[in-house]
Amino acid sequence: MGKIGVLIVNLGTPDAPETGAVRRYLKEFLSDRRVVEIPPLLWQPILRGIILNTRPRKSAAAYREVWKDAGSPLAVITKQTADGLRAMLDTDIHVDWAMRYGNPSIASRINAMVAAGCDRILIAPLYPQYSAATNASAHDAVFAAIAAMRAQPAIRLLPAYYDDPAYIEALRASTQRQLDALDFAPDLLIASFHGMPVRTRELGDPYYSQCLETARLLSDALGREVRVTFQSRFGPAKWLEPATDSVLRALPGEGARNVVILTPGFSADCLETLEEIAMRGKEDFLAAGGQKFRHFDCLNASEEAMTLYATLVRRELSGWR
Repeated sequence: MGKIGVLIVNLGTPDAPETGAVRRYLKEFLSDRRVVEIPPLLWQPILRGIILNTRPRKSAAAYREVWKDAGSPLAVITKQTADGLRAMLDTDIHVDWAMRYGNPSIASRINAMVAAGCDRILIAPLYPQYSAATNASAHDAVFAAIAAMRAQPAIRLLPAYYDDPAYIEALRASTQRQLDALDFAPDLLIASFHGMPVRTRELGDPYYSQCLETARLLSDALGREVRVTFQSRFGPAKWLEPATDSVLRALPGEGARNVVILTPGFSADCLETLEEIAMRGKEDFLAAGGQKFRHFDCLNASEEAMTLYATLVRRELSGWR
């Protein structure tokens, strides 16, 4: 038999914090029918005529605020995660990583795995809560890649793990560790998840209910309230509420002046957590009269994360070993 491959997948990132690189990234991302469900004849003129001529410069400036010497935080952390997982699994398992948008692409890494002798590949999108715009889009890219192959590898897909006991324990341990290191007692814990249009939920996407269930289970595990909000609104459509930015501006007036915010829907820190929450969210909260604000790290490549991913992967490889 051939080798076994494990490909972990994250959303994506531009190659550099520069306008041109961001424009290429946004064009690929926002052209995905899973991400923007407006008919292309209506959407593409808006995308190419307005958004790609205005948003890339602003987004590039935001990326520069969080960019690391080794590259985009999301890419750096995803690579660290792959390296850590490789060290925890049997040496004959080939572990790699890819991005749904940008580089390294899913197709390029699947082709590299097949070239290395992998005839069985587990695809592991690191999205705890299922959404068509994330998990299904990653699956689409996988199937498109193998559609071009005559000799196709066997493929398995890691299911969403929003309520998996191993995931909840990883969140609990990571959150408690960071709570213990605080120099203040928070009045409130907020779990901010990436938003989505309300219409997407109405069409049957389970993401919203899975976010609520993750927060409920985490609240039970911690023994304290965890309030759910949704961030990263885009465009004029009605999005899931309550909105994170609006909540942060309102909290001081409600008496919550010391706040901790975590982002359990993101497996790794990225622009949406580091710039949108840790920077702009903090500014909004303090400007509204807040006193103490802390954004907790995502699971990233922490010990808690690596234990979680090794557990999930070993389970999904059952029967292949």
